[in-house]
Amino acid sequence: MEKENNNSAFQKIDEEIKSLSENKPQNPAEKNAEPDKKRPGTEAKQSGQNRNRRNYYQRRKNPAGRSLVSSKKNFSKVTILVPLLNEEESLRPLYNEIKKVFTQGMPAFEILFVDDGSTDKSLSVIKEIARNDNRVRYISFRKNYGKSAALQVGFKSAAGDAIITMDADLQDDPVEIPNLIKKLEEGFDLVSGWKKKRFDPIIKRQSSKFFNYVTRVMSGIKIHDFNCGLKAYRKEVVEDIKVYGELHRYIPVLADWEGYKITEIVVHHHPRRYGKTKFGISRFFKGFVDLITVLFTTRYIKRPMHLFGFLGAISFITGFAIDGLLAYLWWVHNMPLSNRPLLFLGMLLMIVGIQFFSVGLLGEAFVHNFQSDEEYSIKDKK
Repeated sequence: MEKENNNSAFQKIDEEIKSLSENKPQNPAEKNAEPDKKRPGTEAKQSGQNRNRRNYYQRRKNPAGRSLVSSKKNFSKVTILVPLLNEEESLRPLYNEIKKVFTQGMPAFEILFVDDGSTDKSLSVIKEIARNDNRVRYISFRKNYGKSAALQVGFKSAAGDAIITMDADLQDDPVEIPNLIKKLEEGFDLVSGWKKKRFDPIIKRQSSKFFNYVTRVMSGIKIHDFNCGLKAYRKEVVEDIKVYGELHRYIPVLADWEGYKITEIVVHHHPRRYGKTKFGISRFFKGFVDLITVLFTTRYIKRPMHLFGFLGAISFITGFAIDGLLAYLWWVHNMPLSNRPLLFLGMLLMIVGIQFFSVGLLGEAFVHNFQSDEEYSIKDKK
């Protein structure tokens, strides 16, 4: 009897334990976990994310719609930089035309005249204008240093965050200034004018056309008028480039090498009303010498061995091939070489090739010793 009571007691305990285990609350993580079942819409959401990810990488591979220009920027002040030489008659009309352009809605401006050693009354006219308008400044050289020097000094002195350069002979139209500024605000760093219809003597027009074609081919920059005086720059462009000698013709080439974005717009051109042109046939030949200088200083100044090593390799291989052929004729066909000038030509070419290599190595040594981080143009950093 006692045994039966014990069994019934143990049975009741087992039933209570079983009931407690069945009624035990589930862990929230376990409750929400449904490995074999997916929520409605989850699969569609994941497939959409995968599709977006694939589209993202497709856009990266084929950035057809991506803008190729910098961010927009509105300018607080514009500097009109005017280099001049003996232009006394045109200065006051030019000043009046510039004032008309800067009406309501245009940024603040200043006019900076750079007198490149004029021998007429140009400086007196500028001083008179500056006395009546504090937006006009001037710099006067003691003697004529050239347009590149005038531009370089003007770039350093400009207070605006956008700089417009134009000639003082009234052939460049100040009405184009808002168009140049608008193009800069689209994100470009340098905007060059294109005098599509020119009012110059035929010799100047044809020589300029040939000069621009050669420069365009050799530099790879697709603009039509490198030497147009009417240009617009962001401040950082003129701070990075150095203009000297006669390199003002190649400012777009120098800016492009520094990584700036360049474009051009068609501008009006007018016949010369006063004075005489400063163009001479000597400037035409100097321009091509300067083009070689620009190409070397922009492309090979940091890697001279790429230029001199290439020339040296061509010279040495040509000379070696010539002398190798002569040696074959002498050895196989018993041909005398005492009366063959090609033998000496081959020897000369090999010597010249070795000299080119030596110059390239010396150049690399100079570059290695004088390399500096300050020579790199940095767009942005954090």
